[in-house]
Amino acid sequence: MDSVISAKTPQSITLSPGAGRKVAFKTLGCRLNQYETDALATQFDLAGYQIVDFKDKADIVVVNTCTVTNQSDQKSRNLINQAARNNKGAVVVVTGCMANNHKEQLESDQKVTYVVENNRKGNIRDLVDAHLKGEIIHPSDTSGDVFRYSAVDKSLHTRSAIKIQDGCDNYCTFCIIPTVRGRAVSRPLPQILENVKQTLDNGFKELVITGVNIGRYRWEDKTFEDVVEAILNIPGDFRVRISSLEPDGFGERFYNLFKHPRLAPHLHLCLQSGSDSVLLRMRRMYSLKTFASILERFRKVRPDFNFTTDMIVGFPGETVEDFQESMDAVKRFQFSHVHTFKYSVRQGTRAERMENQVPEKIKTSRSAAIRELSEKNQKKYYTRFVGQKERVLIEKIDKNGFATGYGEHYIPFRFKADGMEKNTFQTVRAIRVEGEGDKVRLFGEPE
Repeated sequence: MDSVISAKTPQSITLSPGAGRKVAFKTLGCRLNQYETDALATQFDLAGYQIVDFKDKADIVVVNTCTVTNQSDQKSRNLINQAARNNKGAVVVVTGCMANNHKEQLESDQKVTYVVENNRKGNIRDLVDAHLKGEIIHPSDTSGDVFRYSAVDKSLHTRSAIKIQDGCDNYCTFCIIPTVRGRAVSRPLPQILENVKQTLDNGFKELVITGVNIGRYRWEDKTFEDVVEAILNIPGDFRVRISSLEPDGFGERFYNLFKHPRLAPHLHLCLQSGSDSVLLRMRRMYSLKTFASILERFRKVRPDFNFTTDMIVGFPGETVEDFQESMDAVKRFQFSHVHTFKYSVRQGTRAERMENQVPEKIKTSRSAAIRELSEKNQKKYYTRFVGQKERVLIEKIDKNGFATGYGEHYIPFRFKADGMEKNTFQTVRAIRVEGEGDKVRLFGEPE
């Protein structure tokens, strides 16, 4: 686990049988997985375990996997093998979406001690405690609760996610998530607000509202907008970001919430394709025209709004014309970053049975073209902020005294950090754009 950040010293509690044992974590995939790893790390830390980097020797290793693509599966397998190879005799716990998607295969792997499905992920520390006492409990014998996480105190980041929802009911034809994460379920609002307050008390200054399909939050008569507004109304010096969001799951009030100074003007709004015919085959619940009107509404509230997105290339039946429409959409909507996926066949999805699968070589070429265009958009968008001020949350200060962090528009900054500390806000004036590829950022001067 890389340079763990502790916002404050945890209160002492009764130590578990693992007190003094070393535990390492490795996470793949989405922000929700990252949050759940941070929450698990907090549980282990409070129980007296020593959290170490994944490359260091450990008594327990937890690999939180992803299965969204074939590449994700392969990366997960490689990390599981690495964990077992580097830590002979260690307790190796595999969890996350691959644990759901390939459970039997993983359970038959002699290198893996426990395979824990997503809905039982919050029980991992209890399982490990029992194991160290000589009690072998099968994960399926533990209770299932996707919200069994306390407020994060140990984290790899200066920001902490707030999980409000899990699962999805959309069943897009390419997606395995409803199978591995289950049907949509929402966390009760009082629990969310208590979690937020505890997280702020732990010293975090940036919260990221996360889940699988957060726009579809429903608890009693409360909606997604109610959750965001309630969090924004909690007193304190902090800001709020919205994690990945589907463009069909929020109402009219959401646009105006971005007038609030605590809500960062950035959304990762998932488009997936710029072709209406492809969107229809994907079973997405919007058209390109609808998506365009959504972006226009946000930019009326904040003209400098930052949009990033996901795009899938090489979906079954995607023609040259379909792909060109995706390229045109990236240009038109000026996404500052495009997370590009080559379509990957997922067993059990409708798209698995579709004809006209696109050759891998064409997928690779199209993916590279989207990435190249995305990098051009990014530089163009960042350049708009030269000469302007941003409120940057300092994440790191290097040995040469330079700080890095993100402004409210989710633009990375670098600047000289004389007398400054991590996890503090600093107003910075952007001087120039620096770096290339995925290392582009703004260099600035503190005010």
